[in-house]
Amino acid sequence: MAGVKIVLVDEDQGCHERFEGVRGTVEGMGVTAFKIDEQLTNRIYQGSTQVPGDEYRENVIGTDPICLLYTSGTTGLPKAGKFMVNRYHERGNPQNLTFDQKAGPNGDRWYCCMPLFHGTGGLAVMGGLTAGVSVAIGRKFSVSTFWDDIHDSQSTIFVYVGEAARYLLMAPSHPRERDHRLRAMYGNGMRPDVWNRFKERFNVPEVIEFFNSTEGVLAMVVHSKGPFTATTVAQHGAIIRRVLNDIYVPVPIDPETGELLRDPKTGFVRRNSYNKGGEILVAVPSEQAFAGYHNNPKATAKKFERDVFQEGDLYYRSGDALRRDDDGRWYFLDRLGDTFRWKSENVSTAEVAEVLGRYSGVGEAMVYGALVPRHDGRAGCVALRLADGVSPDTFDWRVLLEYSRSKLPRYAVPIFLRLIKEASNTDNQKQNKAPLREEGMEIDKFGTKVLGGSDDVVMWMKPGEDRYVQFTMADLEALRAGKTSL
Repeated sequence: MAGVKIVLVDEDQGCHERFEGVRGTVEGMGVTAFKIDEQLTNRIYQGSTQVPGDEYRENVIGTDPICLLYTSGTTGLPKAGKFMVNRYHERGNPQNLTFDQKAGPNGDRWYCCMPLFHGTGGLAVMGGLTAGVSVAIGRKFSVSTFWDDIHDSQSTIFVYVGEAARYLLMAPSHPRERDHRLRAMYGNGMRPDVWNRFKERFNVPEVIEFFNSTEGVLAMVVHSKGPFTATTVAQHGAIIRRVLNDIYVPVPIDPETGELLRDPKTGFVRRNSYNKGGEILVAVPSEQAFAGYHNNPKATAKKFERDVFQEGDLYYRSGDALRRDDDGRWYFLDRLGDTFRWKSENVSTAEVAEVLGRYSGVGEAMVYGALVPRHDGRAGCVALRLADGVSPDTFDWRVLLEYSRSKLPRYAVPIFLRLIKEASNTDNQKQNKAPLREEGMEIDKFGTKVLGGSDDVVMWMKPGEDRYVQFTMADLEALRAGKTSL
């Protein structure tokens, strides 16, 4: 998709093994792979530290892409979004005083142990370096070493994703958890039930929570220093609310099709109140307001809706639901569509269904996310109909789990498999996941929404097991009591 010529492969053993499984395919596309081992690392360290000449960038303009950022897959498989120079300019400006940031040797120091191949970690590090702010990079997120890293690096701001904050909060007390120079944390996805508890326990005075997407058309941020803006993603005053009244517009959608709900008489979409919220549409002057997906004009076109409130208007679909209260505080509600979020990642149901559908013995796989007691996000569930003649008693659940782990990212491997005898389809033979999603994985609710579902058996990826095993009421009660963690 990106047309790259070189791929760098991390020396991490797991990463290396995954790459070896697709090496032939990658090299067949004319791509050269380099493993970042000690030898290559030494060559890099011996390279010149001289800044390249201006001639390399003299023709660069604001609409040129700095890089491609892959979407996390909220509305299907990931797509490559172009991250433009003009989007990045302010973030990398040494004169940028956003968040009270100070450059230079005695200024702020950022700590980032989030993956640099994601937008949050990667752009935070690049922006810090070009803005003249010190950056300390951790190899990976670790609850056991996090506070030692914060203390030793003397960082004043750290980069997070919501679940990382929860994991730190769940951990036992650490001797250095309040022995630091932190003044703020920067990131996205901080859960409301974590926000204040994290600040109080770890003595982090400020939260810089942003709301954005890879596409960058809808972006908000809040620099929260007190309770008024806690758990929000932005706070707009009266003037900016008036300005944005017809630019950021919440609307209802059909929960099954994902389409905007239009009046059958007029064909126009009705607005929701800001207090109720809904998917946020963004008014744009033209389709050029969105840089588009790289080499994917069809996907780019799907992000726009015309004739929404009147003939000739043009709106960008954010794919996210938010609400705004009377004080101008914006709150995140949900990501729309079939895709669900688990372990800080968006899981594409289409991708999971495609992988499982190819497995011998599987007749049909309907993939959805289910709420799990005492867990954030939604865990992967599959309503699984085995192929005719295949018995669940003789089906090899260990091999299925091994297969899923080999074909899917770790976060996308289904946790629960609900064995069904018949597919839950609509009258026109489309998969109907709504009743399955409502019942989720709570087996004592089975049959309340799914006709004939009370006898369905659930298999699950129980912690410590190497195969899917039967899910029982005892397992469900352990999850509800917080005795089992996924």
